[in-house]
Amino acid sequence: MSYEHADATLALMKLAPVIPVMQVMDAADALAQARAVISGGLLALEITLRTPAALPAIEMLSRAFPEAEIGAGTVTTPELMEAALDAGASFLVSPGMTRRLLKAARKSPVPFLPGAATASEAMALAERGFRCMKFFPAEPAGGAKYLASLAGPLPDLIFCPTGGVDPEKARAYLALKNVACVGGSWMVAPKLIAARDYESVERLSREAAALRPAG
Repeated sequence: MSYEHADATLALMKLAPVIPVMQVMDAADALAQARAVISGGLLALEITLRTPAALPAIEMLSRAFPEAEIGAGTVTTPELMEAALDAGASFLVSPGMTRRLLKAARKSPVPFLPGAATASEAMALAERGFRCMKFFPAEPAGGAKYLASLAGPLPDLIFCPTGGVDPEKARAYLALKNVACVGGSWMVAPKLIAARDYESVERLSREAAALRPAG
């Protein structure tokens, strides 16, 4: 069984070695964060649907930065999926997958990156045509060593490890042949955002964009 957006999902993952996982508080913050990470070279932004500002931010950023892909993260229900699509999200990310969400995800008009934490979950997603998936929560689930062990029995699957990833761990993940990119929030850490230190956000984003995956 094939998934219509498999190639587009992999292309999205290869836009940059890191997808910044961003939590935005208001319009001004969303614009400042996005401008900084995009200027740093990160071109696929995951806006988590954890704040009331998230959906309006996706709509605003999609118009403000046509050169970037503005996606929605923490998509846990078909209803959130539809809301994110209505806001203009160009890709969707989920921490896991349920039967109901999987049914909706297969009909998504944009790339959908489902979450898996075990070999069985990854195999179940692969049966439904998903080749690319989020490995979450990456560090608690076993880290780079665990993910490396999946490459043998599941050689066709490509992952985006997210959860507890910092620059050092990102290098370890990106050295794996079954990893196309990682998801991380160290470049948009709460203390930087609280201090409005967007200069550091841009610097850290530039350093993240300079990382290189093995594949």
